[in-house]
Amino acid sequence: MKSIALHNLGCKVNGYEMDVMQQMLRERGYKIVPFDQKADIYIINTCTVTNIADRKSRQMLHRARKRNPEAVVVAVGCYVQAGQEEVLKDAGVDLAVGNNKKKDLVSILEKYLACREGKETGIKERKTLDGTTIIDIGNAKEYEGMRLKEAVGHTRAYIKIQDGCNQFCSYCIIPYARGRVRSREEEDILGEVQGLAGQGYQEIVLTGIHISSYGMDRGNSGLLTLIKRLHGIDGIRRIRLGSLEPRIVTEEFAAGLSGLPKVCPHFHLSLQSGCDSTLKRMNRHYTAGEYYEKVRLLREKYDFPAITTDVIVGFPGETEEEFAETKAFLEKIKFYEMHVFKYSQRKGTRAAVMDHQLPEEIKNARSNILLAMEREDSKEYRKHYIGKEAEVLFEEEKIIEGQVFQVGHTKQYVKVAKQSSQPLGNRLVQGTIIGFAADDILRME
Repeated sequence: MKSIALHNLGCKVNGYEMDVMQQMLRERGYKIVPFDQKADIYIINTCTVTNIADRKSRQMLHRARKRNPEAVVVAVGCYVQAGQEEVLKDAGVDLAVGNNKKKDLVSILEKYLACREGKETGIKERKTLDGTTIIDIGNAKEYEGMRLKEAVGHTRAYIKIQDGCNQFCSYCIIPYARGRVRSREEEDILGEVQGLAGQGYQEIVLTGIHISSYGMDRGNSGLLTLIKRLHGIDGIRRIRLGSLEPRIVTEEFAAGLSGLPKVCPHFHLSLQSGCDSTLKRMNRHYTAGEYYEKVRLLREKYDFPAITTDVIVGFPGETEEEFAETKAFLEKIKFYEMHVFKYSQRKGTRAAVMDHQLPEEIKNARSNILLAMEREDSKEYRKHYIGKEAEVLFEEEKIIEGQVFQVGHTKQYVKVAKQSSQPLGNRLVQGTIIGFAADDILRME
């Protein structure tokens, strides 16, 4: 029995796909071992969202080769797709598998192993671009079927509902690495969720590269219709949404969601900048004013929803005045959480060749300002729940100041701890929030 070590880099979509690939390999009889152990085969699910992600992907591939020079090293995913030429030249990589061939990983791997061992002919080189491994994902029309049977090691199950993106933001390589929008069939999603509910999973998270575009390629039902159908599945108690494009939040959408009690009032609306001129250079398709209206709609329909976002600082040409405009906008919104990113040039994107690239010291200073704001706003949001009743889905045990706590999340994705030596994993518990157990964790009585 050959041993396989897998390592995942990148987003929740990559995580879902890694779980499915691991599932397929285990079913085929391979032994899954930790990545830091010696293995016969190493599979790295790569990321390419930034140049740093590319570098980390290369480092992990080379680390695997160093750990066992005789092993088969397989590069899978976005870095493979976006950096084909570089990957094929890398002596540390034996096999390269593009994003829309992940579902065929086992058969591709076994064909390679058979050729390597002289049992079969057909692959003349270590890796190919002949359609066996990497293909032009820009021409892909159909969702590549991958289905999770068990969300190993997780309390909540991530469900991939679509792939690809048509937005072409000027800083983003993802449409080139993931291709155009391809939506998964509703019935396939429903079948997967029903199976997971039968195993006891109570919370699902809908994820994808651009879930707001779900259904647009099929010309039929969209995201709201899918959520309504998932809402009817017995056993599922919570439906959490991945990152949303602001434009999807219409009066109809917000009202529709608010009528579905299983939907978690936790909305990640990607912003990137609070300045209209910067948004335009980014090729984002809304203004700050339009974004504010979307937040207003959600807060009108829900009682104190958790609104989170992404912000990029130091985008090419961002002046002090533009940054100040963004900062003022963020102060006005008061997000529960903000993910603050310093702009990083990504080869192959329009922003990478724009004039007025900013020095790192300016990016660092602006990032630090927003991170300090985020910490204050996040703490203020959590304070709102002190003295109130909350329902928590517990997930793990954690030692806090020498004491054993069970830790989980509310529907708003606020982390809560309850002192107990009795495991509460995957249990929904009602209680009163009495204060803080740690800086970012509330305490339940």
